[in-house]
Amino acid sequence: MISNILSKLNSELISLLFSAPVVLVAIICHEYAHGWVSLKLGDPTAKQSGRLTLNPLKHIDPIGAICMLIFHIGWAKPVPINPYYYKNRKKGIILVSIAGPLINFVIAFLSVAINVLLFKWGNHDSVVIWFFNMLSYYSAVVNIGLGLFNLIPIPPLDGSKILGELCPKINAVYYKYGRYIHIALLILIISGILSKPFQILNNVLINMMYFILRIIFRI
Repeated sequence: MISNILSKLNSELISLLFSAPVVLVAIICHEYAHGWVSLKLGDPTAKQSGRLTLNPLKHIDPIGAICMLIFHIGWAKPVPINPYYYKNRKKGIILVSIAGPLINFVIAFLSVAINVLLFKWGNHDSVVIWFFNMLSYYSAVVNIGLGLFNLIPIPPLDGSKILGELCPKINAVYYKYGRYIHIALLILIISGILSKPFQILNNVLINMMYFILRIIFRI
């Protein structure tokens, strides 16, 4: 029994060791992408507020980061934007909102590519190769989780902004019940109800990436 407990603790420590750095990178890239796209569309708000930075302390939401480490789904502090700078407000908000999840999926794909290449050409007995194999795998899992979670159409997640622009009437519901929706979302995460469906979606996406890259690299 004690050996099982120690084994579980070791497994959790290893998971935390690899999850912590990739969570930071995933969050930084996610929020930076929002700010960068907004800046390119003419809005300097993120830059002026100090959010167009690679400093993780500027982006981390403590509760969201903890959820990322434990459940592999979570969020960061929303980057401030001013859509009145955009020539096309609706298009601008949608592009800025989708930029965060999109960069996470790109990072996940690159992480899977590294994992596949290490499998093909790496020395499987090397501790260094093992470390980067694990790191790239966790990077893929965490980034897919962050990207998928933020596409949920519930405020303050990116999906709610996209849906709000495509269906403006839904914004009234968000405004009226936003406080209760936030609490309900947190309960769903902590209770683990979202874990299973997200694990399934995560596995589907990561397996698709592995399938495509194995064809590309002929493995």
